[in-house]
Amino acid sequence: MNSLNRFADSVYCIVRLIVGLTYACHGGQKLFGYPGGGHGMSGLAFVAGVIELVCGFLIAFGLFTRVAAFLASGEMAVAYFMFYVGTVPTLEAKFFPIMNGGELALVNCWIFFFMIFYGSGRWSIDALRRKDRSTPPPA
Repeated sequence: MNSLNRFADSVYCIVRLIVGLTYACHGGQKLFGYPGGGHGMSGLAFVAGVIELVCGFLIAFGLFTRVAAFLASGEMAVAYFMFYVGTVPTLEAKFFPIMNGGELALVNCWIFFFMIFYGSGRWSIDALRRKDRSTPPPA
């Protein structure tokens, strides 16, 4: 297994990119109706759309990743408990995410929660910004 460790940074970058862009697509769908239909531009759907679009792009490109992942994870937790657990009539269906339809929200919540602690990784704009700050000024 140790031979696979050398690919960890590049695979994490790809995961961050795919998850972030997919999350941004949900925001674009809510705000602009593209791709697919939209929810409209009012109330919670507007706030969720802004968080999803902005945080999705920030996560995808690795800019302010921890802050964006914190907001995204919180939004997914709120979405799960408001729209999936809170709307299901039976106790058994409330408990299992596969039965209440909230598995995507739950998985996104935990992926973003992991990103809060892992950070942006080596291949990110945050890493480029850190590198620029660590170089001493020319003499």
